[in-house]
Amino acid sequence: MNFAFDYTLYWCIAIAVSAALTIVAARRRGAAFYVLKPLTTLLILALVWTEPSSLTPFYRLLVAAGLVFSLVGDVLLMLPRERFAGGLVAFLVAHLLYIRAFTLDELGITWWIVLPLAACAAVLLYILLPHVPRKLKAPVIVYALVLLAMAWAAAERCAAGWGGGALAAAGAALFVASDAALAIDRFARKLRGADAVVLGTYYAAQTLIALSAR
Repeated sequence: MNFAFDYTLYWCIAIAVSAALTIVAARRRGAAFYVLKPLTTLLILALVWTEPSSLTPFYRLLVAAGLVFSLVGDVLLMLPRERFAGGLVAFLVAHLLYIRAFTLDELGITWWIVLPLAACAAVLLYILLPHVPRKLKAPVIVYALVLLAMAWAAAERCAAGWGGGALAAAGAALFVASDAALAIDRFARKLRGADAVVLGTYYAAQTLIALSAR
């Protein structure tokens, strides 16, 4: 086992422990939760900067910037007086940065990737929109389309065989699952164990995207 692998493993263990503690703390929303939630994202950001990478430095920079905006979104969505619209915008910017990272290399358009994602967007919006307040309908539609575009770009990167593509695609898929669960729990119906599902998939998604920058 070489030093680089050891280093990555240690970071991933730290992220996993912090994420697990965040999920436990989310039940009470006490002081520990407000510390641990952003701390976990900061650990993932540190993973990006401390790992060696064979990819272009611009890819790493874009992923790191996406994590910074994700951190802003994390904070806005956990404040005592939640800033949902602001959090939505922060994560929207994060997804746009990820899309740019994933499309730095030439990609094609693959029907077996596009069609399932389009179907996923249609089903998700069909479930959500009747329950979303009128003033949030347009932002939610835009966010869902950008989220699925991010998943498409990551999947196409994987299909094309570009560096980090498989990790990016897995991370993007988990991001879609996390945001879908969050939206359904918030707008449509309360989900049992929502915190564990949403946060677990979210931190796994961000970690995999971070690892794609190696």
